Amino acid sequence: MSTDLDALDETVRNLRRRLLESRVSAGWWEGELSSSALSTATAVSALVLADPAAHARLIAAGARWLAANRNGDGGWGDTVASRSNISTTALCWGALGLAGSEESAESRAAESWLTREAGSLEPETLAGALARRYGRDRTFSVPILTALALSGKLGSDSWRHVPQLPFELAAFPQSCFRWLRLPVVSYALPALIAIGQVRFEKRPSLNPLFAAARSLTRSRTLGVLGRIQPSSGGYLEAVPLTSFVAMSLAGAGRWKHPVVRRAVEFLVRSARADGSWPIDTNLATWVTTLALHALDRDALAPEARRDSIAWLLDQQFSAEHPYTGAAPGGWGWTDHPGAVPDADDTAGALVALHALDRDAAEVRPAAAAGVRWLVDLQNRDGGIPTFCRGWGKLAFDRSSPDLTAHALRAWCDWHEGLPEELKPAVHGAGVRAVRYLQDAQLPSGAWAPLWFGNEATPGEYNLTYGTARVLEALVHVERMGLGKVGPMVERACRWLVAAQNADGGWGGDSGTPSSIEETGLALGALAGLSSGLRPELARGSRWLVERTDRGAFTPAAPIGFYFAKLWYFEKLYPLIFALQGARRARAALRSG
Repeated sequence: MSTDLDALDETVRNLRRRLLESRVSAGWWEGELSSSALSTATAVSALVLADPAAHARLIAAGARWLAANRNGDGGWGDTVASRSNISTTALCWGALGLAGSEESAESRAAESWLTREAGSLEPETLAGALARRYGRDRTFSVPILTALALSGKLGSDSWRHVPQLPFELAAFPQSCFRWLRLPVVSYALPALIAIGQVRFEKRPSLNPLFAAARSLTRSRTLGVLGRIQPSSGGYLEAVPLTSFVAMSLAGAGRWKHPVVRRAVEFLVRSARADGSWPIDTNLATWVTTLALHALDRDALAPEARRDSIAWLLDQQFSAEHPYTGAAPGGWGWTDHPGAVPDADDTAGALVALHALDRDAAEVRPAAAAGVRWLVDLQNRDGGIPTFCRGWGKLAFDRSSPDLTAHALRAWCDWHEGLPEELKPAVHGAGVRAVRYLQDAQLPSGAWAPLWFGNEATPGEYNLTYGTARVLEALVHVERMGLGKVGPMVERACRWLVAAQNADGGWGGDSGTPSSIEETGLALGALAGLSSGLRPELARGSRWLVERTDRGAFTPAAPIGFYFAKLWYFEKLYPLIFALQGARRARAALRSG
């Protein structure tokens, strides 16, 4: 055992050193998102439709990157490490056609893959296959069909296969959106407007009432699109969403509109030297809070801690957000202007600030505002959604166990230090959150998260991530007087132990290949529970030591979900989660 602990000590030292070396001198971590075939395809299509002559070099480079990064089966996945899927393959097929590679080997391979997957390339068949992938949620299926229609891939009557999005509803006051039952999630408002407008332009409604409403609200909703566009030009800093807006307005003949111009400028700035695009600019706020959570407090010198506090406080929103109408007090995922306040990043910032210096004069009022923001976000079922309270039941607007657990952890951390008048509301919110987690626990004992998945699991759920995140929160609940959670914890612990693979690591579910990220998360959660788990912690630690070559090597796995089942990986995730798990497992093994 001493040899194993020595190896674990070395692993922790190497992981900590590497994580600290990746820190930006100003006190934060930027990270690096994976290049995305889907983002590259949408950006290429947008640039072709907006101004092909001005952007010929970027278009050609993007097409070359797509050709070089096709999977062996002829399709494309969201990342270079992802399985081929119908959404990305269809978008790459359309982009290559627009870029002048209609007859290329890559385009023909895409056609063969799509034929096998969908049944045929007939527009109705292909549209049906895409719709089935996303069900009732049209957030992503309609943009993909729009891109295919604009690229000429849906036949002579292409717009018949693209559902009309009710862009006229965006003319209502923002406060009404939750009652309008929009067919897309809250973050997709720009796509609703732009895609709805190009569909109406290409295939006007035969219903005179709808036609009149859409004609009358066209200018007003374009104004909304302009008002909510951030100064960077990139909606949510997301390349796919921004590309769909640009290509749709350009396809409707509005390629000179200021929204298109700013969106194209964003796409040009976001292009990488190898010809690819990532899904987003970066997740700087998110990975910074994760990194601070993984490090022990003494890892940062006092001056470095002050720098991190100052940077995090600078990212807190101090005014109502123009995009979602969110009140001040929350945090988004990046320091770029396209960020929107959300539950996970707000909870992450609160947990990080508490660890850095919970007594600092400048931290306490910011924390109180963030805690209040999370309480006000809580849905009636007791759970926490991503962006907006009560918008609906679509993904990212409904409650989620991982988000709820993260908020609960933040409330537990800050409960004693809050203003007295805020404590009753936080306590009540915590009680409701615990009840929600009880209801959301699966019969197996696990929880299914929202923002992380695993392509190798049934339904692509990452139960290891979800269960580890909830367990991390539940161990803090009883100190806040929110009730007994022992039975929940026991069932979840049994599931997590049973999900450990024979090699000692964890995947997204029992029997799925082990990854550094999932093993680190599982170790971190189990290490805080019981000394009776020493065999599991020892086996998991050995796997982590060997897989990372004692902390020197941390390859990333595509377990991250972006919007609408868009996979990504982040360079810092395996480093952060490995350190978190190894450090906590080491402490548990030594204390035993």
